[in-house]
Amino acid sequence: MTQIGGVTRALLDCVIMIELNSIQKSFDGGRSFAVADTSFTVSKGELLGLIGESGSGKTTTLKMINRLEEPSGGTIIVNGENILDQNPESLRRNIGYVFQGIGLFPHHSVAENVAAVPQLLNWSKDGIVRRCKETLELVGLPYAEFADRMPDELSGGQQQRVGVARALAAKPEVVLMDEPFGALDPINRAVLQEEFKRIQTQLNLTVIMVTHDMTEALLMADRIAVMKDGKILQIDTPAQLLQNPQHEYVKDLVETPKRRADSLERLMRSANAQTIK
Repeated sequence: MTQIGGVTRALLDCVIMIELNSIQKSFDGGRSFAVADTSFTVSKGELLGLIGESGSGKTTTLKMINRLEEPSGGTIIVNGENILDQNPESLRRNIGYVFQGIGLFPHHSVAENVAAVPQLLNWSKDGIVRRCKETLELVGLPYAEFADRMPDELSGGQQQRVGVARALAAKPEVVLMDEPFGALDPINRAVLQEEFKRIQTQLNLTVIMVTHDMTEALLMADRIAVMKDGKILQIDTPAQLLQNPQHEYVKDLVETPKRRADSLERLMRSANAQTIK
């Protein structure tokens, strides 16, 4: 067994849940590419952080996996099936999706928001209620207290928890996340990062999380893929990225959290020294 990104997992006999082979995306008929010849795999139960600056192609890559954007070339396999052989709506119903804007239906209650996908999948009424209770409890929102509330009665952190519960309601094995914690205040952000990592590990979810925050990626991801100009520059474990960045851009990305960690450590040592005096 090996320790990766804070999660112990077997490295042998990994099941590949997501596979991108030479994926391309052009919005102008091939004159330029938002994503160019991108390939990577994600194993079952792995959280892959996809990081890069605005315009790097990370969100476009994410959206191609559930066909919110159609690939211009290459193949994408999810759980053993080519996504282009599947109905887009059916594909999306079987992949959880969490994004920064949350996107709750404003005129539907919390329970109705969480129930949206199970209802589309024609689950029984009792099964839907039971699953709503399970997922709301999982994200720390007791059903009895929150089921009948409307989105505008919730804090930003609570709304994001409902968004996570909705993404998990249909029991997906794969979850895509696009800057899921970016709009939250630092305290709520840290709490939800830790809680989602716990949920992801508990449920053995396969997750791709887009973020522009290297610290977030380092703390949450099992591996990190760094994108720039539509291409993957390096994909590696957090430890390897910190110890052996293979591109100047990657080096610049990891230097910022390292500098801040060093500064915080010096501050804490100084504060401890003053306390001892």
